[in-house]
Amino acid sequence: MSPANGHANDSANIPTTAVQQFAPPASDTNISTAPTVSATKITELIANLEVPFHRSVIEWRVTNTSKGGSPRGQVMPYADQRAYTDRLNALVTPAGWTRRYTIHTSANFERSKDQKIVAKVLVTCELTIFGLGSHSATGEEWADDDNAATAAEAQSFKRACSCFGLGRYLYYFTGTWVDLDDRKRPKTVPKLDAWATPEGWRRGLRPHAEVDSKPAERTTAGTDGNGDSHRNSNGASDQGGSLVREIEQMERALGKRMYRGLLKTLARVWNPKDIEDPAIQQKVLAHMQAAERGFRRLDAALDRVGPEALTQILRSLKLQSIDRVDNLPTLRQIVLALEAAAPDRDTRPETRTTGN
Repeated sequence: MSPANGHANDSANIPTTAVQQFAPPASDTNISTAPTVSATKITELIANLEVPFHRSVIEWRVTNTSKGGSPRGQVMPYADQRAYTDRLNALVTPAGWTRRYTIHTSANFERSKDQKIVAKVLVTCELTIFGLGSHSATGEEWADDDNAATAAEAQSFKRACSCFGLGRYLYYFTGTWVDLDDRKRPKTVPKLDAWATPEGWRRGLRPHAEVDSKPAERTTAGTDGNGDSHRNSNGASDQGGSLVREIEQMERALGKRMYRGLLKTLARVWNPKDIEDPAIQQKVLAHMQAAERGFRRLDAALDRVGPEALTQILRSLKLQSIDRVDNLPTLRQIVLALEAAAPDRDTRPETRTTGN
């Protein structure tokens, strides 16, 4: 496995022509004034932000474990937030970007898995890259976690980075099953597909264009233990197989409940491989993409109004948390109500701005 937390050698994979012109001059005191940047440089910067991290900074986290038999776990790749800051510093210099955190605490409510009454810590990160603009995203963690604020802060920062394309490719992974040791740690980790490496990405490889390869090297979920969940067992066309893979890749972005809810409502299945009609595959994918956009709108609205408004809306719908939403109409109702509450809010919660 790679070293814990990753190291700063990811910047070595960024071309020397990276767009450092995005950083404002060091003499500028008003850093909120963004410089004028050409469309060509914007395109170049975004392309460099989207490049996957070097494999040396990729870690693997066990997200699910099997029941019975030899211990097995589903692992997902991730990068420490320092890999994200290293990439931003390499591309635009430390003076070319900034982040601002807003910290909230939700009201206490009953946690479904153990019926314990507990609150959530919510941290919203507003990331600004000079010349590109700003994006906000929210991270959350249970308040009874000793590192709740740290975990929520890292999650919000990474989500905001993904809005610019940085680390966005990691959302395509849906997990691989591997053997675990007696401490529930992976004995081995999957080999990254070529599209998930800087070299492969620059050659034009993308996750939705991948074809079936060695089962042990697949990095998706829903497997029979050998990691091969891309094999199309129902004999669909290549286009159908591509749609199935795109649907599978939406699970991480939507969360399990919304993902499974849309599958069950639209296709009457739990596994997208069981959808034989390409038209239904396209319909499912379109609805999942709409749900992803809805969650992004919700994050942006939550940044403006704070978690108290969301808690009240959820209570009116008899929902314990946003994670319980499993359909588009309910999500749309929540987003519209949250956006409608924004103009009425004349106070702001505690905020803090950190250096890079």
